[in-house]
Amino acid sequence: MKLSKLSYLKLILFSLIGALTVTLSILGYIHYQTINDLKRITGNHAELSDEKLSLDEKLASISAELTRLQNVDQKLRNDELEEEITSIQKTYSSAVNSYESLLKLREKTTKTQSFDELLTDALVYLSKRNYASASATLADLDKQIKAEEDKLAATAATAIPANVPVNNAPPGSGYSRQQVATEIGNYMVSLVAADLSSTRVIVDTASEGTCGNDCPVLSLGDYVSRNGAFAGINGSYFCPAEYPSCAGKTNSFDTLLMNKNKVYFNGDNNVYSTVPVVIFGNGWIRF
Repeated sequence: MKLSKLSYLKLILFSLIGALTVTLSILGYIHYQTINDLKRITGNHAELSDEKLSLDEKLASISAELTRLQNVDQKLRNDELEEEITSIQKTYSSAVNSYESLLKLREKTTKTQSFDELLTDALVYLSKRNYASASATLADLDKQIKAEEDKLAATAATAIPANVPVNNAPPGSGYSRQQVATEIGNYMVSLVAADLSSTRVIVDTASEGTCGNDCPVLSLGDYVSRNGAFAGINGSYFCPAEYPSCAGKTNSFDTLLMNKNKVYFNGDNNVYSTVPVVIFGNGWIRF
C-alpha cells in the first residue's frame, strides 16, 4: 500500500515526537538520579567532616595529655608515691596499736566512749587519706588512754582495804593477800607459797605441740581442775583474736616452752632467743 506524501510526513513526525518523549523521560530520570546522588554525596561529606572534626578534637586532647605526662617529673612523682605509701603504713600501724591499747583499757573500765570517738575520727581521716590529721588524732588518743590507765592504777592503789597488811616478804606456806610497798606506792597482791620438796610444779598446754594459728585455749580454772592442782598461774601471753595484729596467728604464743609431756614448743622461731627461762626440777627451781 502506498502512502501519500502527507501521510508519510505525519508518520515521520509522530516517530520523532515518540523518540523525543523517550529521550526526555530518560534525561529526566538521569537528572533525578543525579540530584539524589549529589544529595547523598553531600550528606556523606558532611558526616565525614563531623567525624574528622571529632577525631581532630580527640587527637588534640590525647596530644595535650601526652605533653602533660612528658612534662611530669617522674622522680618527683615516685618520691610522692613512696611518701604516701610510707604514710599509709605508719598511720595504719599506729591505728592498730591504738585500737589494741583501747581493747586493754576496756578490760578495766566501760567508760571509753570518748576514746572510741577519737578512734573513729582517726579512721575517717585515714579513709580520706588525711594522714597528718589521722596521726595527730591517734597521738592524742594514745595520750588520753595513757592518762586513763594511770588514773585507774592510782585508784586501784588507793582502793586497797585497810585490813590488808603491808608485807614485802612471801608467806611461809599457803595463800596470802598483802600489800607490797614500792617507790611509787603500795600494791595489793595475792600469793601462794609452797614447799618444793612436797609440791610438784607442772607446765600444761591446751595444744599438744607448736601451734601457729587458731590454737586451742583453756581457762586457768580448767588447767587447775584437770590436773587436780590447788593453784595455778597464767604463763605465756597469747595473741587474742580481737587484735588486728593477731590476724593469722590467733591464740598463738612465741616464747619457748616445754610442757609436762616433754614436748618442746616454738623452737624454730627462738633459735637465738634471749628470753629469760624458769626451770622446775625435782625439789628445785632455777631462773
